[in-house]
Amino acid sequence: MKKIVHYINQFFAGIGGEDKADHEPELVEGVKGPGMALNSFLTEGKITHTIICGDNFMGSNTKDAIERIKGMLDGIEFDMLIAGPSFQAGRYGVACGNICKAIKEDRNIPVITSANIENPAVEMFKAQFPIFKGGHSAAEMRNDCKAMAEYANKILRGEKTLSANEEGYFERGIRHQTWVEGMKPAARRGVEMLIKKLNGEEFKTELVVPAKDKVDPASPIKDLKNAKIALLTTGGIVPVDNPDRIQSASATRWGRYDISGMDRLKSGEFKTIHAGFDPAAANADPNVIMPVDVMKEMLNEGLYGSLHNYFYSTVGTGTTQAEAARMGKEIVEKLKEDGVNGVIMTST
Repeated sequence: MKKIVHYINQFFAGIGGEDKADHEPELVEGVKGPGMALNSFLTEGKITHTIICGDNFMGSNTKDAIERIKGMLDGIEFDMLIAGPSFQAGRYGVACGNICKAIKEDRNIPVITSANIENPAVEMFKAQFPIFKGGHSAAEMRNDCKAMAEYANKILRGEKTLSANEEGYFERGIRHQTWVEGMKPAARRGVEMLIKKLNGEEFKTELVVPAKDKVDPASPIKDLKNAKIALLTTGGIVPVDNPDRIQSASATRWGRYDISGMDRLKSGEFKTIHAGFDPAAANADPNVIMPVDVMKEMLNEGLYGSLHNYFYSTVGTGTTQAEAARMGKEIVEKLKEDGVNGVIMTST
């Protein structure tokens, strides 16, 4: 029976939520949380150890966290690492990606994880190892674990695997030479596809060229001394009554708030409604997310021309690319109307 190490965050280990997101790396024997679902589907191996690390700790101390985890695993023999699943949780997904990358490089063993298509980890790591197409939330835990486990079983058996789409993970851009059933020549297959296309019939290409979003970088501000700068955030800073009813996750709304008569944002007047991090620090001092105080100081020092009278805010966690693009376009139109020359975008 092959040995597998499983990586999870503090929440799925049952340690706590955002209040425990700084939990330092820990290695425990046996199975925790999602590992029970994974083990129920694994036939060629079993989870012998579980790595636990808080999302904030991994995100803020990535290099140190990885080195500590690698040190903990010294002397432990294992054949595969599985991380997650992480669903739409961005920090968790990136943590899973980082540990998979590190262990793959260090041990040269198979690594597998799972994330939703909206998770930033997908674009960051999908070319480096299999990332299975996961659900939006933990409600899909069983299905996501089953997909990873079934693929792990094939790998551990030494069985030939199918294409990324057939197995259920994101394409990695790797092509293999294969023999087509029936030995039909490529020229004939190509002509048949062309005929189907001309007739408006459904066909499947043998060479999928992925489309990529390309955003040209803006030209640099030529005269910063006279430029109007605006502040934007995906950190969910809003007036305490959240007048625009911006959602705390998977946002579809944004807000525009007047700061013309303020030198800083005051606790009790502004807060964060973001569900993806511990709000205590931001609620105590909203300027740690929306730095009105620092921008006013730099304005007084003459570092730039003027600060826009309004800041713009929404929530990034779980927000789809389509909704983010729509909101971005709407905000840009407002900024253009107000003659804004440049934007500082803050996050968490």
